[in-house]
Amino acid sequence: MDKEDILRLAKDSRFISGIYNYCDRWCERCIFTSRCLNYAMSEEDEDDSIAHDLNNKAFWDKLHKIFQQTKEMIIELAKEKGIDLNSADIESASREIDSKTDNAENHELSQTALEYAKMVDKWFGTEYPIFERKQEDLNTMLELGIDGTAPHVEANSINNAIEIIRWYQHQIYVKLMRALTQEDFAEEIESDTTLQKDSDGSVKVALIGMDRSIAAWGRLQACFPEKMESILDILLHLGRLQRKTEQVFPNARSFRRPGFDDRNNPL
Repeated sequence: MDKEDILRLAKDSRFISGIYNYCDRWCERCIFTSRCLNYAMSEEDEDDSIAHDLNNKAFWDKLHKIFQQTKEMIIELAKEKGIDLNSADIESASREIDSKTDNAENHELSQTALEYAKMVDKWFGTEYPIFERKQEDLNTMLELGIDGTAPHVEANSINNAIEIIRWYQHQIYVKLMRALTQEDFAEEIESDTTLQKDSDGSVKVALIGMDRSIAAWGRLQACFPEKMESILDILLHLGRLQRKTEQVFPNARSFRRPGFDDRNNPL
């Protein structure tokens, strides 16, 4: 793509200004590729991006329903086990260090997000055999001709859940770190109620990653009910991180991202 092509695209009214500033960089799953200048500049071939966007929206809408069900399950199971999701048992690792980056790295949010990423690696490393067994079971179903579509649907469900968990596993930490190192972090903005804080924008992307990860873990729990306990541990950890993040950044959920929050998008 040469300079003239870039200038031509930049003037195209179909693109939403700044939509790529607060996205999760997962273009393959994005519902706005047809409205994104960055995506258009990176794609060599013309494709039916509008149809692509509609398919992805249907995918995320379905995941949102699973997220709501999983959140309810977390609350119920936590109550049964006497666990308070609002308790302050996320230990703060903050220290009096002059360096902003060091402070951010030692903040309880970044520490907890980093621990979540490690928990994900440990779980997949430990539980890998269940995926092999599940694949064997699904293959057997196919060989026996038992409901030809069911094995494919379940396999896709598992693969999608793993993709989502792995995509956001480290991004949650990265987005929180970006917010914690922003100049506007902890600043009060009272003079102009329309002015948004960049740190809140980064945190909103992190929270969306948490929402989608919770839904994906709920999907795995449904596919592997025998792993309820180990998955619940991760869900509780992620749920606490989510609530604590919302406490530290109370305005993050209401941050309006260009394009994404101009429509009725559930996630």
